[in-house]
Amino acid sequence: MGAAPSGKLVAICGADGTGKTTQTERLVQWAAGEGLEVRTVSFPRYEEGFFGGLIRRYLRGEMAARAGDVDPYLAALPYACDRWQAAPLLRDWLAQGCLVVCNRYVPANMAHQGAKMSDTEQRAEFFRWVQELEYEVFELPRPDLHVLLDLPTEMALELLAGRRADERPRGGGDIHERDAAYLELTAAAYREIAGRGSGRWHVVNCAGQGGPLPPAAIAREIQREVRTIICKAG
Repeated sequence: MGAAPSGKLVAICGADGTGKTTQTERLVQWAAGEGLEVRTVSFPRYEEGFFGGLIRRYLRGEMAARAGDVDPYLAALPYACDRWQAAPLLRDWLAQGCLVVCNRYVPANMAHQGAKMSDTEQRAEFFRWVQELEYEVFELPRPDLHVLLDLPTEMALELLAGRRADERPRGGGDIHERDAAYLELTAAAYREIAGRGSGRWHVVNCAGQGGPLPPAAIAREIQREVRTIICKAG
């Protein structure tokens, strides 16, 4: 694999509707303003690579009407393969010393598919399997920082409803977004993953009194954490 990467990789994580895309964009803009070489990618890459179309078909419900009806191990594979195909680009950016910001990363596979499992031990084994697949078999770079955007599901659902109406009408959302119980299980799975301490995690409580915190306030908290890993590297 050659020399260790000199850049830093930040993974923005969270269940649907928590503001990952907004915070990814804000972090990239901030980093560029700080004079950093910054690169970004959103997973899954629907319009790039070989596997995006297959993922889109899964999310549209072409393989099953409900997310829980698709075996988690099988459903995890196209997401992992999409990142595997992007891994050389990520490694190249890191070798150049860039700050790489990923909107969703390996923990998304763990949380969204692990949410289908009610048994704690089975879920833990699945988490280990995904990590082995993506980090060891596919040799994806491990994040220097995971940021978990934690928002109550009822607030996330309100934001999703507004996004569909104002930005991207999609007939009620994908099979993940339109299942409130599944969203809650996914959010719980993310908290479980963050609590296991695999890698560095920072959990952002995105809820204020009466609603979500302003995006700018969330962004400032993320920027503080990212500045810490950058300064540590220097």
